[in-house]
Amino acid sequence: MATELRSVGDADSLGAGMGRAVRWFGVLVSMIVLTAGCQSGSNPRGPVLPVRGEAATGLEVPWGLAFLPDGGALVAERDTARILLVRRSGKPREVGQVSGVEAGGEGGLLGLAVSPDFERDRLVYAYYTTARDNRIVRMRYQNGRLGAPEPILTGIPAGSRHNGGRILFGPDGCLYAATGETGQQELAQERDSLGGKILRMTRDGDPAPGNPYQGSVVYSYGHRNVEGLGFDSRGRLWASEFGENTWDELNLIRPGQNYGWPEVEGEADDDRYVNPVAVWRTDEASPAGIAIVDDVIWVAALRGQRLWRVPIRGDGVGKPVGYFIERYGRLRTVAAASDGTLWLTTSNHDGRGDPRDGDDRILRVVVS
Repeated sequence: MATELRSVGDADSLGAGMGRAVRWFGVLVSMIVLTAGCQSGSNPRGPVLPVRGEAATGLEVPWGLAFLPDGGALVAERDTARILLVRRSGKPREVGQVSGVEAGGEGGLLGLAVSPDFERDRLVYAYYTTARDNRIVRMRYQNGRLGAPEPILTGIPAGSRHNGGRILFGPDGCLYAATGETGQQELAQERDSLGGKILRMTRDGDPAPGNPYQGSVVYSYGHRNVEGLGFDSRGRLWASEFGENTWDELNLIRPGQNYGWPEVEGEADDDRYVNPVAVWRTDEASPAGIAIVDDVIWVAALRGQRLWRVPIRGDGVGKPVGYFIERYGRLRTVAAASDGTLWLTTSNHDGRGDPRDGDDRILRVVVS
């Protein structure tokens, strides 16, 4: 059975504790307990984690984020098509603006990935929306600037919503990409379509050796809109997926498997489809990027406006905890830095948020 992810507040335990106090010590002691609780720094928005400052502020819908070997990060702005170099402190610097990006709705400049051999080949990969499709390109980064995009995979369905967009390199050296079904639900079940899939390819965009379907980059199917991908210590792929009206999902991805959309939202208990390992209500999540550190999955939630911590337990997950609830607004991307922090981006300028002073920003969160 999947684990239903829910944040756990302190109200129930405090109420039970006060009830016991009333029974044991009377009204006076219960008032002392209540007063102490008010002075303890309890947070009605849930638990928080230490924040080691902000790597950047004043961004416009930061979406893709990929670290360079020297610890700096390349950050993609969805709507401006700019790619910025961001370091732990200092002003972000534009290193390129990708030509051909057609921003609109949920489309634009989305995921970024840095080649595993970057110090040798200097290649940066990007996923973005054009007037005709979503595509994956690579660009050479030299002398502090990005060169012209070279397409390696084109023809991914595009639309005003559900464009997927997350890309990353796996421990096998292959490039993985998450796509959406663009609101055309039937595409998710059509194995010949690249929409509503997780793809696996070589660095040149060809089907990777060992893929489940010969001559195809399709790795798994039956997805609605995946925006989060991450690998655990065993090299297993995990993905976060937006539900429609009821259940968002966290899935453990197996090659060639069908994850059910649009026939299923959440658990199916049907042998034709893989059940998610965890589900949670859409108003608590709308899960976007994920990062996995020491076999703990960190999930950035948009509508839920929180950062979920989900420990991996075998082929499932343990009890989740939500952090920063409504503190920073919509959270889009989370990535693990080499210094042990998580870089966490807000997405309050994406047309669905409530921008605050300094938005959009990248927080450096301590999780060790």
